[in-house]
Amino acid sequence: MQSSRQPKQEPNREGYFGPYGGRFVPDPLNQILEEITRAYYQAKEDPTFKEELADLYRHYVGRPSPVFYAKNISKKLGGARIYFKREDLNHTGAHKINHCLGETLLARRMGKKKIIAETGAGQHGVALATAAALTGLECDVYMGEVDIKKEHPNVVRMKILGANVIPVGIGLRTLKEAVDAALKAYVQDPISQFYAIGSVVGPHPFPMMVRDFQQVVGEEAREQFLQMTGKLPDYLIACVGGGSNAIGLFTAFLDDEQVEMYGVEPSGRGFKDGDHAATLTLGKPGVIHGFRCYLLQDKEGKPLPVYSIASGLDYPGVGPQHSYLKDIGRVKYKTVSDREALDAFFALSRVEGIIPALESAHAAAFAMKIAALLENDKTILVNLSGRGDKDIDFIANKYGRHYGVDV
Repeated sequence: MQSSRQPKQEPNREGYFGPYGGRFVPDPLNQILEEITRAYYQAKEDPTFKEELADLYRHYVGRPSPVFYAKNISKKLGGARIYFKREDLNHTGAHKINHCLGETLLARRMGKKKIIAETGAGQHGVALATAAALTGLECDVYMGEVDIKKEHPNVVRMKILGANVIPVGIGLRTLKEAVDAALKAYVQDPISQFYAIGSVVGPHPFPMMVRDFQQVVGEEAREQFLQMTGKLPDYLIACVGGGSNAIGLFTAFLDDEQVEMYGVEPSGRGFKDGDHAATLTLGKPGVIHGFRCYLLQDKEGKPLPVYSIASGLDYPGVGPQHSYLKDIGRVKYKTVSDREALDAFFALSRVEGIIPALESAHAAAFAMKIAALLENDKTILVNLSGRGDKDIDFIANKYGRHYGVDV
């Protein structure tokens, strides 16, 4: 799970990346998390565990996912050449399957009977339901009512796979509330259940553990890009909500100082409270869901309402390692609006024949924005973290007429 080629940032024993991370949980739950930490460290050193996961990545997920040179859109824009790491081609349609398989195998190894999780866009829920079906575990997925309506195709997939989809009708009825509900259910029975967190967020060890399962993305991409071009990319770009796909890509390149990295957050409808989820851009350090990170918060430290057209990005916090990477300046965090993401969604669909997830469209939009400003010997590698099957009904119904889609 960890490359021997180079070191990577590791949290300290308490789970902190600099001042971010840690555990802010009741003592009984802290003891359960210690058990998970010990079990994970044992598993990652166990050749049997590693071989089973690698075999599933290869024969079940379809790894390695390819790197694709988007020559049509690169030519249209002029400037830098754009490449995509095609995580959208994974089984279940996104990068989420990478850590869901790892977490589910760990849960089974620990003797758990059920895995539970939150989901926003539904990709984590689908991937977890898939992994649960494969390993014979029960699966509960908590999802906000707004997202259930918005991401209906993924809700159907989860139910077909045998998962119990539990609607969450409190607050804004989106991702944060789904996390709240899943954590509440987990605290009620942390013995027989395993909370498979869907990103590099939450209390230690989850930000580290999910990062480790996702780093296969960057390790593959680094090797593939060198083989394709003879050099490393000049720029890496990935969308950031919680930040799992981004940290998966970035990890393999952290020591390559010549490679510039950009995480792209949603500015949504604008920078008014409740109209965006630009956590690293406008947030400040705070505590949410058992860990410390940059957080969009009010004067009392309570999370602010957030919004994005992409359900997987509307979270008021962010992974602690991303918070640390911002502080040390290794990664720059930028924003893309709903409209820019939609424009990129249709551009990529119509110029390259790739329908991206709305989350991934944020990264593609920023890549397209800067490509035209760069010389044509520069290269940009974008993590295309998911495909847009889940989004097409929502986009066609709400925005189709503007883009010439007659429904």
